[in-house]
Amino acid sequence: MERKTNVDAIGAVMLTSFATLLAFNQVVIKVSGGGFGPVFMAGLRSVGALLVILLWMRLRGISVFTAPSARFGGILVGVLFGVEFMAIYTALDMTTVSRASIMLYTMPVWLALVGHFVLPGEQLTKRRSLGLVFAMAGVIMALLDRSAAQVSLTGDLLGIFAAMCWAGIALTVRLTPLSQEKPEVQLLWQLAISAPILMLAAFYFGDMVRNIEPIHLWGMLFQILCIASFGFLWWFWLLSRYPASSVASFSFLSPVLAVFFGWLLLNETVTLGTWLALGLVAIGLVLINRK
Repeated sequence: MERKTNVDAIGAVMLTSFATLLAFNQVVIKVSGGGFGPVFMAGLRSVGALLVILLWMRLRGISVFTAPSARFGGILVGVLFGVEFMAIYTALDMTTVSRASIMLYTMPVWLALVGHFVLPGEQLTKRRSLGLVFAMAGVIMALLDRSAAQVSLTGDLLGIFAAMCWAGIALTVRLTPLSQEKPEVQLLWQLAISAPILMLAAFYFGDMVRNIEPIHLWGMLFQILCIASFGFLWWFWLLSRYPASSVASFSFLSPVLAVFFGWLLLNETVTLGTWLALGLVAIGLVLINRK
């Protein structure tokens, strides 16, 4: 497949669609929390997606074999994946979609900060440094804004912690031989390691089952098929088709759309402070991803 040097019209539509899908998923997680405890729900998602990916790889004739040198990286990304989703699912259970999404999508901020020291060619330029300032100002503004309903400092901090784990996954893939493995194998490690971690943790972190209704089961199915399995594969495909920096530049859309969906679908109160914080984070993400 020919790799594009820039994002064409079709690519822009697909990247926008993917950002919309991720934003809508935040609402799905929030709603599904009415039927499942957050950690148990994250565990079920990993288990379900693991089965889907194994079936997909078998049908496509993709080997699950991983080079011995890449296995440590696989274990590490799996642990980080499990901890990330334990944190973000709990955050969404405690605070609003709007606030959790702003915190989660600071991932490029932490990636850029650490990448400056450990990734060749990823040094901070004046433009990217300015982006960090904008994004961090937005996070601080969001943390200080306590005027909206269902505001939880713990939830906010868990969202930031989840973003750091997400950045850790990206760094691990970049810095270890796991980067040489197929996308399906990378995803397989994340799911295979995170599934038992999350399922065991669910016994110790809150309730497991709440008042399950059909909408919660549909929400779980959506997370398994549209996000944790084929959604991630779609993301890997986009990265193989278009420049990584161009793909990443669309990341600012997800928190913007998540705030919109939270307001539209969940009747969340979005304060002026939240909009300002979101704007600063979005500007920061654009600058960070424009080298």
